[in-house]
Amino acid sequence: MFSKLAALPRPRALAICAAPAVALLAVTALAPLPFAVAQPGMTADVLGSRDGTEVITIKGEEPRKTTGELRMTTIEATGPQTPVRIGQVVDGWFRSDQAVMPVDAVYPSGDTPKEIQQYNRDQMVQSQNVAVEAALKQLGREPGSVDVQLKLADVGGPSAGLLFSLGIVDKLDGDGSGGDLTGGRSIAGTGTITADGQVGAVGGVSLKTRAASRDGATVFLVPKAECGDAQAELPSGMRLIPVTTLNGAIDSLRALEHGGKVPAC
Repeated sequence: MFSKLAALPRPRALAICAAPAVALLAVTALAPLPFAVAQPGMTADVLGSRDGTEVITIKGEEPRKTTGELRMTTIEATGPQTPVRIGQVVDGWFRSDQAVMPVDAVYPSGDTPKEIQQYNRDQMVQSQNVAVEAALKQLGREPGSVDVQLKLADVGGPSAGLLFSLGIVDKLDGDGSGGDLTGGRSIAGTGTITADGQVGAVGGVSLKTRAASRDGATVFLVPKAECGDAQAELPSGMRLIPVTTLNGAIDSLRALEHGGKVPAC
């Protein structure tokens, strides 16, 4: 092979050597890769309604009339079986309004689309139940002392837990002194919640801050562990508040409203 190439004119030899590489690049460009491409998704004000249905419904007690917004945020990603080509991956790496993530980081591995959809719904239901428990514990109330229902169609996963809990606290107690937790602002955020009020990281934060800014929010509650990700592509005019617990988030919102010291990333 080498002796034959040596006898060829240089341009022809280079062309023959390059042919396998070109073929490999062509195959790579056409082959689907194990990535998902994500972008900013919808947001929803948990203090209000979506598609004509109140997100938080309270029975057994008259809820407060609130002002401002508490917006949970989402990302939208290509489906687990949607082919993603190398061109999309490269394009996503250079765009600030998209992110390229391993499919397994977005969807449970080894499941069908139908199973994944059911898994995400189950995660949302569990998150809602835990959010109610965390909020009532924060207020010193026993679970079941008031009937709280959460409804948010077409959204899956556990990342709205923190905002659900804050919404319940705002509707039942406000800032604890007659005012609103929001102070009339449009506040967005993300984070999982545990029954004892611990806030967990979720991923896709830089895209969620863009969704929040697009929909009018000026303050974003971010799990403290994800401050760096949130700062990387932070929209102009957006203020980040790091949180690790539900109680800390409430304290930060009170401080924001009353001129106290507010944590920063």
